[in-house]
Amino acid sequence: MNPQLAHHDAAHRPIRRVLIANRGEIAVRLIHACRDHGATSIAVYADGDLEALHVRLADEAFALGGERPDESYLSIDTLLEVARRAGADAVHPGYGFLSERADFARAVEAAGLAWIGPSPSTIETLGDKVAARRLALEVGAPLVQGTPDPVAGAEDVVAFAERHGLPIAIKAAFGGGGRGLKIAWHMDEVADCYHSAVREAEAAFGRGECFVEQFLDRPRHIEAQVIGDHHGTVVVVGTRDCSLQRRNQKLVEEAPAPCLSESQRRQIHRAAHDICARAGYVGAGTVEFLLGSDGTLSFLEVNTRLQVEHPVTEETAGIDLVTEQLRIAEGLPLSFTETPVPRGHSFEFRINAEDAAKGFLPTPGRITAFHAPSGAGVRLDSGVESGDGVSGHFDSLMAKLIVTGATREQAIARSRRALEQFHIDGVASVLPFHRAVMAHPDFTGDDDFKVHTRWIDTDFHTPLDWAPRQAPADEPGMLHAMIDIDGKRHRIGLPTRLLQGMAPSEEPTRLSGEPTDDDVGITAPISGTLLAWQVEDGCRVAAGDGIAIMEAMKMETQVVADRAGTLVIQAQTGSTLEAGSTLAHVTTD
Repeated sequence: MNPQLAHHDAAHRPIRRVLIANRGEIAVRLIHACRDHGATSIAVYADGDLEALHVRLADEAFALGGERPDESYLSIDTLLEVARRAGADAVHPGYGFLSERADFARAVEAAGLAWIGPSPSTIETLGDKVAARRLALEVGAPLVQGTPDPVAGAEDVVAFAERHGLPIAIKAAFGGGGRGLKIAWHMDEVADCYHSAVREAEAAFGRGECFVEQFLDRPRHIEAQVIGDHHGTVVVVGTRDCSLQRRNQKLVEEAPAPCLSESQRRQIHRAAHDICARAGYVGAGTVEFLLGSDGTLSFLEVNTRLQVEHPVTEETAGIDLVTEQLRIAEGLPLSFTETPVPRGHSFEFRINAEDAAKGFLPTPGRITAFHAPSGAGVRLDSGVESGDGVSGHFDSLMAKLIVTGATREQAIARSRRALEQFHIDGVASVLPFHRAVMAHPDFTGDDDFKVHTRWIDTDFHTPLDWAPRQAPADEPGMLHAMIDIDGKRHRIGLPTRLLQGMAPSEEPTRLSGEPTDDDVGITAPISGTLLAWQVEDGCRVAAGDGIAIMEAMKMETQVVADRAGTLVIQAQTGSTLEAGSTLAHVTTD
């Protein structure tokens, strides 16, 4: 037997209490699966998530403390201490956060808990994108040119581009999900792209190493869902197309992947199976590929976790992937041994708190109304409800709308109906974009599927209305809040008049950088953190120059000067600012 399959000795017993080391919609999804499986769900939460939906739905919930990810959901020691206090016998990491961290998986197993995922050694092998490329070459998977090891600096990236040509992809060697991935199309942007990729990789994964490979022109993003058990069985469950992306983050996914030849589908299935079989893969995972406009197929990476878009595969394969994960962690064999024949077609729409008309700017805030669709073929995986807050410290995903039909055409018709019925107020959402996509012939046309990973940037020109600014909600007569006492949640209610009487009578102090009616300057385009200044205080700038980088919901946003002159910086690096707050002034001579 492959030694990788021998890990997880503690898994050969029923799982009764699952610590869910995540938040948002995936935590809710896991809570539902635990309940279906007969296991107790144990949620964790950062300070700002005290009243979050996943906390309200879980059987039990424990505080992590802290507000930002590194203080809460990324704190391995804190998570393990909560698992001990809660009496958990298993940990499910969901996706994102620590889901692809081998050190977390190893620590979970060292604590005597079942790790619901692949072995730490498999995560290390496939999580290292350079090592994964080598493994893919060993089994004969298709691959474009790339660096054999992480590059030492921007000079190495420039040298690769000069040798192999542009465009090139600069990728985090120890990450995934689009974080730490930058595409350079021109030589003069190669160095900046490299440094940006390193920054994102360090922020998202704690390691900034990057490698480089050729980037296929106008590629489609195709992936294969794979799952394996402790008994040596590895099955490809099906394919998905995830080409509709912005900033390397997927927006719409579908299964099975359309417009593939049978030979292409067989090649994808065979490569995905062989890579995972060679790695001794146990659990759910995804093997990703790029398909160039000329038909060139190239292995991209393996995500050693459950994917955000797993529901479209569940709907078309008739398999509950999370339940299979729980069964595998218990040591049971897969409930199926062959690739299921797809039963219809399914779309997933990521409902992000972003304003698509403003370049998909993240819009944290409070949801004043959340009216979801229903009807035949409609499924909603949501992490929020009306009245919930959307934090700027975490990913912008609020919910996922999954629509299934007997054919792709029926799924499109149902999607149009469901998207029209879906209404969210209080924060911006990408719903207007999704409605426009489902009316666009490049996506829905009968002759061909013309969407590629840069389609939004190069081919999508449909005008979208700007989302209105969030209006303050009417003050309720009673303020309801959640508090935790020794890690247990308690709900309390206090009259708002009482709280008003406790408030100071003087006018509120103006925050540093907050604009007044008389201020004229460069303002924050989003609510988020000022990550870095790219220029120095007092320097000369021209209109259109990049001057700063802000970050919100794990996405970087460039701030540019709107006029020429001398820059006078007002906001400090690392400060958290509201959209519209003054960052700097530009004085003209």
